Amino acid sequence: MPEIEIHAPWEYSLSLPNDLRAVTVSRRTLRLILTVHGLIRLVDVAELLAAELVSNAVRHTKGPAALGVFWAAGVLRIGAWDADPEPPGPPRPLAPGADLAEEGRGLALVTTCADEWGWQPLSRNGDRGKYVWCELAATV
Repeated sequence: MPEIEIHAPWEYSLSLPNDLRAVTVSRRTLRLILTVHGLIRLVDVAELLAAELVSNAVRHTKGPAALGVFWAAGVLRIGAWDADPEPPGPPRPLAPGADLAEEGRGLALVTTCADEWGWQPLSRNGDRGKYVWCELAATV
């Protein structure tokens, strides 16, 4: 018998200014979204991933950004859109002492903590850009 999905699919999008405070806003918003949908067990890792993606979006680009959160079929997808269409650089391997570094660990953490990640070119509100996303699989 097929498994019945308890939680129907849902999606949220949060437009963000190019401001480092957007990282904190994104984390707190994501925590609230996951809590009200009964996915509190994903909050810690999801917050880390969202913070890294949004931080990259606002630190390395000059335009607006956005956080996207999507849930379907037991998979949480978190993504950050930014107004730079250039692909993200390859993740650098985490080296000893890298956990203390302020920069350069974002995509390495995403690679380590997410089940999957990627990027795609994506225009938003007339602005060319890219969407960098990651996924966490969860049992309901």
